[in-house]
Amino acid sequence: MKKKLLIIAIILMISAVGYYLLKGTGDGDSQQESQSTPFKVKRGPIKLEIESTGRVVSNLDVEIKCKASGEVVGVFCDVSDPVKKGDVLVELDPVDEERRVKQEEVNLSSSKAKLAQAEVNLQTDEQSLANDFAKAESAIKSSRAKYQDARAKAERTQKLLESKRVSIEENETAQTSASVALADLENAKIALAELQIQREALEIQRQNVALAKDQVQSNEIELEIAQQRLKETTVHAPIDGIVSDRQVQVGQIVSSPTSNVGGGSTLLVLSDLSRIFVLAAVDESDIGRISVGQRVIITADAFPNEEFRGEVVRVAAMGESNSNVVTFDVKIEVLSEKKTKLKPEMTANVVIVAADDRNALLIPSDAVQRRRDKAFVSIPSAGEEPERREIEVGIDDGEWTQVLSGLAEGDEILTQNGKLKSRWSRQQDSRGRPPMPPMIPMGGRRR
Repeated sequence: MKKKLLIIAIILMISAVGYYLLKGTGDGDSQQESQSTPFKVKRGPIKLEIESTGRVVSNLDVEIKCKASGEVVGVFCDVSDPVKKGDVLVELDPVDEERRVKQEEVNLSSSKAKLAQAEVNLQTDEQSLANDFAKAESAIKSSRAKYQDARAKAERTQKLLESKRVSIEENETAQTSASVALADLENAKIALAELQIQREALEIQRQNVALAKDQVQSNEIELEIAQQRLKETTVHAPIDGIVSDRQVQVGQIVSSPTSNVGGGSTLLVLSDLSRIFVLAAVDESDIGRISVGQRVIITADAFPNEEFRGEVVRVAAMGESNSNVVTFDVKIEVLSEKKTKLKPEMTANVVIVAADDRNALLIPSDAVQRRRDKAFVSIPSAGEEPERREIEVGIDDGEWTQVLSGLAEGDEILTQNGKLKSRWSRQQDSRGRPPMPPMIPMGGRRR
């Protein structure tokens, strides 16, 4: 049974091929004319548009957190409320921070008292040491004078003793007086040296004063921090914007991001809607036609009868792959005055005008024949075969193609009745034979 079906199918295929071959032996010119239609080159507008979808985003979203920790005692805004920079948004119970401020004030007062005491002690010791130095220097001068006088007397007595003009006892007395005077001089010098040691000991007191000053500065900083924390129990708006999210209620305990490894509690989210953008995902096959400054038409399902004007402001340098499909983020700014109708996270449809010419030289896209990097059209001629002319093309929207050079307005070309012939078909036409019909698979499905 299967062999009979196969034989019948082969016979039908051979019959069909014979029919087309016999039909193709007719007039080649009439075949060409039945497949080609003359068209005069004209001028008109052409536009290349790239469609995509995206989501609406705000210019800036700021998470509001509180540097202080504690219980929320007041929330003064809600979702969708407009706020100005400096407006009070949230208040925390300030009791703990007030106690901390008082504690730091006490610490600062204590350190200042210690500094004052250290400075007074240092000043007193310095003055006393200066007086002692003056006395020691005077004592040295006096002792030196007494020693010089005693030594002179001892020397004279020694000479008088040699001439027996004084007694031995008088000479010994003079010598003893000189020795005593010398000892007094040495003692005075030792006393001055001891005062020098005390002067060096004053450096320790000066270091204590410096440490006391550092402690005062440290306590001042701690007091400023405590005062700042007290101020931070009142949260102010850092920017003008709209409250887009509220995550805090009165009575809730919030944590500070500076003391919590988890980043602290988010109170609110403020969105700056002074500028509105659309982040569109453009396929990699179209991204080469997108550039900054291109005009964009934006629509949203929420406003089906309205269009919003936009402009490309950024094209991502790196694509994102999702399910083996690569897309690039294109950031589009909404420029229409009614842009505030678009809300963040809305889905938007965008049409990017990649190219636009309102007075272009146009021909049907199906009339363009391409080979490698060149484009050609067929021109009617007096001969059997039409003339083939190379042209330079520009914008191609799928229906019409812009001609940059090679043709002029009013020139006549041949189109292919809305369909481009395949390369194989053109080869068969050039040989004067019609193309073979497509092969029909036989034998049923494979198992």
